[in-house]
Amino acid sequence: QVQLVESGGGLVQAGGSLRLSCAASGRTLSSYAMGWFRQAPGKEREFVAAISRSGGSLYYADSVKGRFTVSRDNAKNTVYLQMNSLKPEDTAVYYCGAILLVYSTGISSSVSEYDYWGQGTQVTVSS
Repeated sequence: QVQLVESGGGLVQAGGSLRLSCAASGRTLSSYAMGWFRQAPGKEREFVAAISRSGGSLYYADSVKGRFTVSRDNAKNTVYLQMNSLKPEDTAVYYCGAILLVYSTGISSSVSEYDYWGQGTQVTVSS
């Protein structure tokens, strides 16, 4: 089992940047593919970005492609989401998730497939 804790959220003006972190404890993070998701008030949780166990496979939602970058440091048991050129529509609670996949290059964008979740961190982008 793995426990996940997100940090790095906050209030930022449109066009600004934030870097979210997802720190893992318990089982080593290198065993899991990871994903970032977000949930705005009144909306369902949606996929943002995913990274494979090896870090060699990346996948982004169209809405964040070219602005957000997902990365991981397995030695530090941490996954990151660098968010640039933020827009008001990026405002949401951001969650990291962990999923056990057979292949080291595997990734998933499906909320229902993830095995573990953090508690979330609020990101608010003002116009």
